[in-house]
Amino acid sequence: TVYAEHSGSVAAPTAGLHFTAELLGQLEARGVRHTMVTLHVGIGTFKPVKSENVEDHVMASERYVVGEEAALLIEQTKAAGGRVVAVGSTSVRSLETVALEHKSVVSCSGRTELFIRPPFEWQTVDAMLTNFHLPKSTLIMMVSALAGTELTRRAYREAIVHSYRFYSYGDCMLIL
Repeated sequence: TVYAEHSGSVAAPTAGLHFTAELLGQLEARGVRHTMVTLHVGIGTFKPVKSENVEDHVMASERYVVGEEAALLIEQTKAAGGRVVAVGSTSVRSLETVALEHKSVVSCSGRTELFIRPPFEWQTVDAMLTNFHLPKSTLIMMVSALAGTELTRRAYREAIVHSYRFYSYGDCMLIL
């Protein structure tokens, strides 16, 4: 991506592949501010859910970092009534983990095993840009937690009808 900086993940932050420096500049010119957080995604993120009860699925631990600049901008945005739009599931997991552990977004680092699935009480993220994910993945469950299960199913049916590309280097969706 045009913004990935740190080595450590087993996969690229693929939702961000849809951005160019020019597009980020155009968004900034329209008043959309952006900041970065890091989650060093591990292979566990891509492990399908095989448990009969989804609650029994265990997420592998992954390392995250939310810097001072990011924490400040996110807290200012929330305080002003703005929306936090996370680009990618890794950003979502990082921000929601910090907010759940600290009751707000603060500068910190740590590890997360957070498995976001319906029902989920969102703390920080209001919207998300993400790829179309595979069935039975923790990622599609995260999408369902934000968009709702029925809307997610309808969106995926539409994506299949129109031959959208799925997974890491596929098409994306903006969930508002």
